[in-house]
Amino acid sequence: MQITITREELLKPLSYVAGVVERRQTLPVLSFVLLRQQNGLMTLTGTDLEIEIVSKVNQAGTGNVEMMLPARKLFDLCRALPGNAEITIKKEGEKSIVKSGKSRFTLATAPVADFPIVQASQWEQVLTIDQKSFRDLLEQTHFCMAQQDVRYYLNGLLLELADKKIRGVATDGHRMAISEILLEKPTKGDKQIIVPRKGVQEMLRLIADTEDSIELEIGTNHFRAKTDDFMFTTKLIDGRYPDYNKVIPNKQSKKLKLDRNLFRETLARVAILSSEKYRGVRLSLTNKVLRLTAHNPEQEEAQEEINIDYSGEGMEIGFNVNYMIEAISALQTDIVEFGLNDPNSSCTLISPETIYPQYVIMPMRL
Repeated sequence: MQITITREELLKPLSYVAGVVERRQTLPVLSFVLLRQQNGLMTLTGTDLEIEIVSKVNQAGTGNVEMMLPARKLFDLCRALPGNAEITIKKEGEKSIVKSGKSRFTLATAPVADFPIVQASQWEQVLTIDQKSFRDLLEQTHFCMAQQDVRYYLNGLLLELADKKIRGVATDGHRMAISEILLEKPTKGDKQIIVPRKGVQEMLRLIADTEDSIELEIGTNHFRAKTDDFMFTTKLIDGRYPDYNKVIPNKQSKKLKLDRNLFRETLARVAILSSEKYRGVRLSLTNKVLRLTAHNPEQEEAQEEINIDYSGEGMEIGFNVNYMIEAISALQTDIVEFGLNDPNSSCTLISPETIYPQYVIMPMRL
């Protein structure tokens, strides 16, 4: 039995699956994609045991076919073929033959029975929202997740369900991002889950910036996102997320309203001469002026000034310039509100027009 399909029909669904498959796997079977055609529906499945992606192919082939193919090699071959090329895939003994025009490729295969399927638990909650809203939530928070932190629960994104909202929270212990989506219907009780870092990154790759709907299924140990094109499943991080509300400053004595692009561009220029290791920038607040300075071990210095509407008490405070730039870039607004208290307290960055997203950044000693 063989499969006949065009390059365009196969390439996009295959790109979904190939992304989750690592080139170097401890288990050889994890480098394969499971190709299954049944009752006119073709699906491609890839997994790394933590994440599973099932993508749908928009073609109605005849007959039932199941075979395993090397995911990255098949994707690279399809990408290298000319546009609108017709591809046939046929299993012959222990090998699979991929043909297109005068091209012929012999690929390794593996027993279908060896392919591991993620066994998801019962779903406690099912929500339907538009893809753009959920993608925005992830984009506004994901960059604050920790990387390989010993506090394993920080290496992921907290999704908190309560009443008629989903809140996303990410922190690496030095900064924090919070954003929120409002729902049309209330959730079935309060719930907190931690989606691992790789799962969040894969969803950002998969979810489109459209108004099309996405179904979110939440269980005790798994999280699933489903659209017409794919079904994404990930294991959850088993841990308790810290009480992030304690980190948010209750009151701030100094609030500056700054042009977002001007603030970001000024920080970017000053960052060029900051220490490559610590990335520190000093902010000096005086009457009508915000001065930004940076130094590095080569004794080089950058200094910039921004005129501001401020006439209160002066102060100096240091921050990681990368944290500042990433937060300001994520605020899609013309003006940002920069909140401060004293040199030892965290700052906040928000849009004056909306409550979320909001960013909290701890100061650093310079």
